[in-house]
Amino acid sequence: MEDIYMLSDGMIQSKIGERLKAVRLKQNITQQALAEESGVSLSSVKKIEKGEIGSFDSLLRVLRTLGKLDVLLPLVEEEQLSPSEYYELVQKAGAHQRKRAAGKSVKKDKEELSW
Repeated sequence: MEDIYMLSDGMIQSKIGERLKAVRLKQNITQQALAEESGVSLSSVKKIEKGEIGSFDSLLRVLRTLGKLDVLLPLVEEEQLSPSEYYELVQKAGAHQRKRAAGKSVKKDKEELSW
């Protein structure tokens, strides 16, 4: 498997497009049917399959229709912390709290404030 960080954005989009096309063909769905079912234009489906992903919304609709929306699951799941990890985070947050200056407060008499 290639290191995804070594690929350009265009190459990543191209690979996503190729994969979505393969999934669509495996499910025996035409581009027109995918477009209609997804609620996106036929030209958007064609562009996505060419790796020209211009709209994230269209990509989400196509992924949902193809049953592949779960590939985004790691991005939307909340991270679960163990009790010990939570305790560590709380301790670190408390250690960096801002401290107030220990100087004297300055109060002005009403007379000093009047002009």
